[in-house]
Amino acid sequence: MIQMTPEQKNFTQDDVPTRLHHLANHLSQIQSMWVGDSSRDLMLPLVKESRYFIEWTVPDMVKADDIDRACELVDLVRLLTNWLFDWENIWSDDEQKQSASLETSYWLQRVLEISRTEPESLSA
Repeated sequence: MIQMTPEQKNFTQDDVPTRLHHLANHLSQIQSMWVGDSSRDLMLPLVKESRYFIEWTVPDMVKADDIDRACELVDLVRLLTNWLFDWENIWSDDEQKQSASLETSYWLQRVLEISRTEPESLSA
């Protein structure tokens, strides 16, 4: 079995809504950096850590039979990963940065919505 890092251990002690709020906080910071004059080097660790936050949250959502919302978060990981692979191109193109900003804004709102709702299997 793979050992948990101290960061993962601390993060997973929180309930899923709290973890999602941590993710939303990161997305909010990322969104403001897309539109501001912030250094891309400041944003990069937030994008990478956001992927970990999702990786550490989705399994507990699946255990609670919240499969659809967990799948949505996996889609967010795909988006973040695509950004990492195309980082230089996105950062140097104002149109792509604007698009990334809009995507981040959408995901920020969606993560907040997910954090406020009960798992579908529990609310039915």
